[in-house]
Amino acid sequence: MNTQETVYAIASGKGGVGKTTTTVNLGTALAGAGNRVVIVDVDLGMANLAGFVSLSPEDTTLHQVLAGEADVTEATYELADGIWAVPSGLGLDSYASVKTENLREVVAELRDQFDYVLLDVGAGVSHETVLPLGLADAVVLVSTPEPASVQDARKTCDLADRAGGSIAGVVLTRTHPSSDIDHEGIAEKLDLPLLATIPEDPTVRESVYAGTPLVVHDPKSPASRAYRYLAARLVGEADPEDRPTFEGSPASSTPSESQPPQSDADDGDAEQDGASAASEDDVSAAISEIDADSETDGGQPRIDIPDAESDS
Repeated sequence: MNTQETVYAIASGKGGVGKTTTTVNLGTALAGAGNRVVIVDVDLGMANLAGFVSLSPEDTTLHQVLAGEADVTEATYELADGIWAVPSGLGLDSYASVKTENLREVVAELRDQFDYVLLDVGAGVSHETVLPLGLADAVVLVSTPEPASVQDARKTCDLADRAGGSIAGVVLTRTHPSSDIDHEGIAEKLDLPLLATIPEDPTVRESVYAGTPLVVHDPKSPASRAYRYLAARLVGEADPEDRPTFEGSPASSTPSESQPPQSDADDGDAEQDGASAASEDDVSAAISEIDADSETDGGQPRIDIPDAESDS
């Protein structure tokens, strides 16, 4: 029996903190390491991942699956090599027929079919947002360093505890390297490990408008390196002490003295690294307006966290 954590709920206390961006880039980084990854939009009322596929009104979504009208395989769409998506529906009529208790069976089936299952959880407090927190092997909590966001993240910790879930740690997004905010201190106040800090980075927005995950769009950007580190951290390939930090302006791609772990493979070819994650042509129209505002065990290759200073 596989005891490794493979189902992660990506959750936040409030919207607009980069939760879906984190889910997309984490999934793409894991797929780029040779894993089969599926992203499931479990925000049943306010679907965010429908932009992954060009849905027509008759296409099957998670709504029909949870209503008992279709199998989950019918609602699973391949985005690029190694990564799939299960979008929720956009219609209120289909939402009205949803039976959230069926989500347990859906997650169990996907667990058997994929190496990693990422549940993109909706914000707020409702049965459909709390349930995934207990179904996942672990919860990745996403927050900005802002006090209101951290306060809402604390509430999500309580919800996960009540749902019987376990939180892997917190990811702080939109951080500023020159800020005097104590990121470790925020994690300590939440009584959680700090998994990664994602620096404010203009390439994040650029990648959204380009319709390509950041880890493919600009593999050497500061935020991209941070997302790759997060993926490596979750699969046990990165040490907490090696978390990358960045100096200077948010747009700077120069790392500080703390360097992330490198792949055993050649680490300097950014074009090869991007191609290993996913083809830009394959995903260019798949992720168009998502979150615009707001070697592993088994012989698979290691997750490469490219050195921003290496030659391209």
